[in-house]
Amino acid sequence: MNRFAIKAGLGACVLGASVLIPAQVSAEPAATAIGTELSGMTVFLDPGHQGSSEGHDLAQQVNDGRGNTKDCQTSGMTSLGGVPEHTINWNVSQLVKSSLESLGAKVVLSRQDDTGWGGCVDERARAASESNADLAVSIHADSTAQGEDASKHGFHMIIPSLPIPDEKADAAQSGGGLEASTMMRDAYKSDGFVPANYAGVNDGLQTRADVAGPALTQIPLVFVEMGNGSNKEDSAQLESTDGQLKHAITITTGVVTYLLTGSEAAPAEELAAAPAATTTTPEASEDSASSTTTTTPKATTPKAAPKSTAPDSAQFSELMEMLAPLLEVEGLDGLEDLVNDKNLGLVSDLASTLMAVITGAGGN
Repeated sequence: MNRFAIKAGLGACVLGASVLIPAQVSAEPAATAIGTELSGMTVFLDPGHQGSSEGHDLAQQVNDGRGNTKDCQTSGMTSLGGVPEHTINWNVSQLVKSSLESLGAKVVLSRQDDTGWGGCVDERARAASESNADLAVSIHADSTAQGEDASKHGFHMIIPSLPIPDEKADAAQSGGGLEASTMMRDAYKSDGFVPANYAGVNDGLQTRADVAGPALTQIPLVFVEMGNGSNKEDSAQLESTDGQLKHAITITTGVVTYLLTGSEAAPAEELAAAPAATTTTPEASEDSASSTTTTTPKATTPKAAPKSTAPDSAQFSELMEMLAPLLEVEGLDGLEDLVNDKNLGLVSDLASTLMAVITGAGGN
């Protein structure tokens, strides 16, 4: 699969959807399907935290999935620029949601707005499991200090210490969950994001036993920490429309890559001889100062990507020429003006054409 092509195609999808998403939106946007590449697939999106906890006890103890309890929920971090994490998570999730829906997927949300209560961690895990989605993605941003922390930066995926007591959750997270998390990590690295350099993160993966969501969720789950809100550069990207769009494109790329090429996606007869699986063994860490233990996730054998037709140089150049004028108008920061009634059709046509090329459905 041509990663440049998939990024361009999904960039166009997210770009087209983003005009529907103001900087702080509370209403669910309408989505118009422009493709069928993900038809029949469901994604559960969990924008971490909530707009308000009024009437709810954040310290209420709930099941942590390992025979103990933990707090129902936390309020989330606030970036250096004063933007609450729940809003950053919500904005990015709405862009991802619209992008996936434009490709034919069904998207289920853990919370329906950015103003009210979002549910305890065990309730969200239960909702994800009951959705029977092909993949769940929990979207978060990290924080390492109350003020600025210049030394710690970068993204990471939280994966659960294995085994998990619940057999269904263990099977989901040691199989598809680990595979999807690795693909998401790869998408982040490919798009130029730097893996976190703190809290025992190993090449963008962090193993933890204290995060309840992965231990309670019985479908494959990716837990994304987009960056450190205590770091000046990370924070600026998390706060900006441009930065949120970039995260949304990368997260969508990771989701689509797993749904179309993951081990549950390709029929056995299409599989080539798989290379030996590489197992990453990050340190388990609750915070940067805590003691660590090492857990080796169960190895899963990656399957070869389904056959696809890559565009020839002339075809791809023509497609990129369609995209260039849109990006040159005002750059990604001017999204509301960039995508309008006059060029929305062009964006949709471009996204459909690119995705058809990517998935081998055509492209002419």
